[in-house]
Amino acid sequence: MRLGVLDVGSNTVHLLVVDAHPGARPLPAHSHKAELRLAELLDEQGAIGPEGVDRLVATISEGLQAAEDKGAEEVLPFATSAVREASNADHVLARVHDETGVDLQVLSGEEEARLTFLAARRWFGWSAGRLLLLDIGGGSLEIAYGMDENPDIAVSLPLGAGRLTHTWLPGDPPDPLDVKALRRHVRAQIARTVGEFTRFGKPDHVVATSKTFKQLSRIAGAARSNEGLYVQRRLSRKSLEEWVPKLAAMTTAERGALPGVSEGRAHQLPAGALVAEGAMDLFGVEELEVCPWALREGIILRRLDHLPAR
Repeated sequence: MRLGVLDVGSNTVHLLVVDAHPGARPLPAHSHKAELRLAELLDEQGAIGPEGVDRLVATISEGLQAAEDKGAEEVLPFATSAVREASNADHVLARVHDETGVDLQVLSGEEEARLTFLAARRWFGWSAGRLLLLDIGGGSLEIAYGMDENPDIAVSLPLGAGRLTHTWLPGDPPDPLDVKALRRHVRAQIARTVGEFTRFGKPDHVVATSKTFKQLSRIAGAARSNEGLYVQRRLSRKSLEEWVPKLAAMTTAERGALPGVSEGRAHQLPAGALVAEGAMDLFGVEELEVCPWALREGIILRRLDHLPAR
């Protein structure tokens, strides 16, 4: 069957259409996305403003039309931290339902981490052993660990690259004192959770998902995206530590000229790099592998698990 996943994230609204059947890997058929940066559109009261809601409704409508055009039999709509934490979330969800007919499923941070972990586990398989997963989104950082498809522990921290850039790093390039303050904040937040994970033992394999990690691995020398999903892409802590001060000293335009860095995400990269570096350091990770699958694939896999086998 052809399924669509409508992902209302903190940075983008992304429709992914796949051909999927129980027991088979989902095959991408179409992708449609728009950058809204909802995490950066919150006002002083933490609400998504009228213009942001209007843009969201219009973008969801476009995504639904694209799904219909591509023959999707079912669309699975969900939202993450930007909508989850908006003070006017109920109003936003009501507007979306009234004007598009879509009931957005708002995932908790823990659900987000668990579904992303499921996708990583299916990608790497049982032979990967105990997995530690790191995922940096626009609004939050998800961390999960476990041996099975359902992790033993999963947490979500308010350390998304978009959120932190908007709140802590307003300059272009950011003020060095702001960078130092953000580094302290990030590490203090992550350090509170490390003990909850270390009691489960050392992971056998550390993996990362998200655009942030993909971009960081690319500028550190990993293969280009056009070389395919199955090329192994790694990121070492040593390389990341060398790049963090360089990224912080660059302007957005200079970052956007780096290999693999998209123009729309370039301004968030210093904050994302600080989170990645802090997580790898505090969890004692020397090197991790970037996983092509993430939350959207996790949503699809969970849906397929509930379909009857052919």
